[in-house]
Amino acid sequence: MPNLIKQINFPSDLRKYNKENLKQISNELRDELIDVVSETGGHLGAGLGVVELTVALHYVFDTPKDKLVWDVSHQCYPHKIITGRRDKMKTLRKGGGLSGFTKRSESEYDPFGAAHSSTSISSTLGMAVAKKLSNNNNNVIAVIGDGALSAGMAYEAMNNAGALKSNLIVVLNDNDMSIARPVGAMSKYLANLLSGKLYFNFRETIKMVISAFSKRFSQKAGKAEDLLRNIVTGGTLFSELGFYYVGPIDGHDVENLVQIFENVKNSNHQGPVLIHVRTEKGKGYKPAEDSGDKYHGVSKFNVSTGEQSKSNSNTPSYTKVFAETLIKHAEQDTKIIGITGAMPSGTGLNLFEKKFPERTFDVGIAEQHAVTFAAGLATEGYKPYAAIYSTFLQRAYDQVVHDVALQSLPVRFAIDRAGLVGADGPTHAGSFDITYLSTLPNFVVMAASDESELVKMINTSVEINDRPSAFRYPRGNGTGVQLPSIKEVLEIGKAKIIKEGKKVVLLNFGTRLEECKKASEKLFSKGINCTIVDARFAKPLDEKLIMEIATNHEVLITIEEGSIGGFGSHVMQLLSDRGVFDTGLKFRSMILPDIFIDQDTPEKMYEIAGLDSLSIATKVEETLNSKIILAKNKNKITN
Repeated sequence: MPNLIKQINFPSDLRKYNKENLKQISNELRDELIDVVSETGGHLGAGLGVVELTVALHYVFDTPKDKLVWDVSHQCYPHKIITGRRDKMKTLRKGGGLSGFTKRSESEYDPFGAAHSSTSISSTLGMAVAKKLSNNNNNVIAVIGDGALSAGMAYEAMNNAGALKSNLIVVLNDNDMSIARPVGAMSKYLANLLSGKLYFNFRETIKMVISAFSKRFSQKAGKAEDLLRNIVTGGTLFSELGFYYVGPIDGHDVENLVQIFENVKNSNHQGPVLIHVRTEKGKGYKPAEDSGDKYHGVSKFNVSTGEQSKSNSNTPSYTKVFAETLIKHAEQDTKIIGITGAMPSGTGLNLFEKKFPERTFDVGIAEQHAVTFAAGLATEGYKPYAAIYSTFLQRAYDQVVHDVALQSLPVRFAIDRAGLVGADGPTHAGSFDITYLSTLPNFVVMAASDESELVKMINTSVEINDRPSAFRYPRGNGTGVQLPSIKEVLEIGKAKIIKEGKKVVLLNFGTRLEECKKASEKLFSKGINCTIVDARFAKPLDEKLIMEIATNHEVLITIEEGSIGGFGSHVMQLLSDRGVFDTGLKFRSMILPDIFIDQDTPEKMYEIAGLDSLSIATKVEETLNSKIILAKNKNKITN
């Protein structure tokens, strides 16, 4: 039997085949997906679950004229394979390669970029309205997972779509999972919705009646089925929001999916439609099917055994250090609570939950709710730890400002994935939290330079009961230093001198400290002896120490893994207010550049960002020689 998938480079090639070929094509596409990800690593389980759905959607709809948007888009690898990117699939998540998510600049088949959850319905509604205004009749389809329906944004969009009566198709990919098992009333609702034998038996009876009588009566029978649907389910949530509900449908029966999509596409129905598709995450690959997370995210693996490549590092990850330290505190303090937004394993709170299930709350993909929920706990004297990735905390900024900072509530923010994160690229980079938190009154903002400092910051946060606090730490493994006891705390706003030198001081905030040390060694070989300071706190600043080093050195350079407006900006404001620049201090601030840096190895990304040891050493030399450079430039301008 010929290999059909190799003949399909674009959806137009797929549409040349008969429906009877689609099952074979789906099986071959699944095999190709497994082969690709075994070499690249990345998101596997979600893609395995939507193979037939991907084939059916591209077979029926005229993509890219019809717009197909994947929510989160960690399930988009099969989509990429059949939309002109097969020859580049083994560059996934590598420098200069394909993104692990949909990306507008990558392909016309990616009409909307995504990597955060629950944006698909809002974006496709915008497209649908635009098409109506332009008298364009092409279809717009959003594919959203059931886990993404735990986010309020999805309901806001559905409510708006129903009110506008927009011609929008939403495919609900119901696989009982997001990344981990979904939580909340919505998952239970979907599990029970139209799944009982009563409904299916009645529905089959209705189908028999429809087929036995005339077309005129079948129209009435269709209304009877609508009535039955409401009687059995009590009126679905989707119907109440203005959507015409279809389903549930077996998401792995590709021919039936095609039939349903064709029916919806060719109907004259006006208004939004929701097609409920039941799928299995990890479908068709036994190691994924047997895994608790269905191989949501994997490193390179052996296809035959499913065994994944393991890290060579013997040092614990920052995430694990956070979790184990919090557990130690919770054993002594019953007021400590762990909160996550659908990321228990990603934040380490799955370990905390094993010890304290009654004090662990996974609120689903609902960061806004997570923050205000934590604020409510804090008003009652509890010590909530909201463990949220930096890039996801952005989604709850108003709640951080209004519900936490304004009321000076002692919510503790454990900010994982701070800084650049490698293969996940700019959508998951923790680039902005230093800036967006340090601008807020009543906040303590800390960054760990290594895992030992992280433990001390967690210890310190336990004792902060009069205001909110945050400590940031990166993805990956620590440096291997000895961990302190949970009794070692930091003095709020107190920096630490690592090394004393002359002329030049490197004032570091975060895990670039090791690069500062390497830069100092490079400079020492050239006769430049640097002072190195670990700031620890972006807010409050160690004003006394900063003033001392600013007045005792010729050059002061701040280094941080964050955007403009963060730690360096606050230091510069302090020095400006105190008139230090009038004395001739040469000040520079090294930050992430004003660009989104595409995925690569973390080392390469920091090199691109200019925050590696060589860049730091170069900056020092340039700054020391800045008078000569300025004089040369002045002469050029004069001439």
